[in-house]
Amino acid sequence: MEDTPSENNIDISIVVPVYNEEESLPELEKAISKALSADYSYEIIFVDDGSSDKSWQQVLTMGAKKDFIHGIALSHNYGKSVALQAGFEKAQGKYVVTMDADLQDDPNEVPEMVQILKDGYDLVSGWKKERHDPISKTIPSKFFNFVTRKVAGIELHDFNCGLKAYRAEVVKNIYLYGELHRYIPMLAKREGYTRITEKVVTHHPRKYGKTKFGLSRFMNGFLDLITITFVQRYLQKPMHFFGTVGVLLLLAGGGINLYMALLKFVYGQGIGDRPLLFLGILLMVVGVQFFSTGLLGEMINKNNVKDQKPRIREVI
Repeated sequence: MEDTPSENNIDISIVVPVYNEEESLPELEKAISKALSADYSYEIIFVDDGSSDKSWQQVLTMGAKKDFIHGIALSHNYGKSVALQAGFEKAQGKYVVTMDADLQDDPNEVPEMVQILKDGYDLVSGWKKERHDPISKTIPSKFFNFVTRKVAGIELHDFNCGLKAYRAEVVKNIYLYGELHRYIPMLAKREGYTRITEKVVTHHPRKYGKTKFGLSRFMNGFLDLITITFVQRYLQKPMHFFGTVGVLLLLAGGGINLYMALLKFVYGQGIGDRPLLFLGILLMVVGVQFFSTGLLGEMINKNNVKDQKPRIREVI
């Protein structure tokens, strides 16, 4: 095997999710090595997310020649978040960098991003200010980033950029599933890693293959944004959400039914065929259901509270 970086004291772990990118992998490895070999010890972890081409064979071939190359082959296509999570669990470096396998991310950006981490930041997100993507991808991406920026309260322009750098403890204290790779900054912030910044990065045109982006991924991303926002705010206090909605609905329904009662018993008017009466009853029933859901959520939460241990930053 060739001379390799020390595996006992790895500076940087590069995690690359791979899905049908066989042509780009050797070129990507050479670009990463050229960018890092002079100044850092490093490892490259290719996570094959159920590719149907020869991507895994390429990883095996490269790994047999260079022992800083590692590979993880998933049994089928789980999605980018699961692939990244598998790579995070294997990563041994002080800093962890993620990038896509399609050669659109530039490894030459990595040293500067790592230096920003050394300067005190927890997470550095790439910003593809000048993009080489079709308009069908750039317009939805801009809208998505605007909404996410407002919801998350994190001033990043490109949440979906695959090129990101983290201190190792950040990725070891978050868990990815679904489409949550887009919201790693939000997950990090939730765990107390608030020193988040961005760096303008070079974005190259796609050289091989075709984009994996589709409208279904765009919609799934927004659904996951709703999920993570709800979980972030109400995971440990479900009654605050469900109870509040339930009380408001009960008050509205109760007010309507009180009005109906006044019409019936004070003014002697018939109310049996009035839609407003049924609306009042419906609101009260739904309000009780929301309130009950909040109580059940609190009971479940209390039973699992022992598993919700706080992350301790420092002990003296």
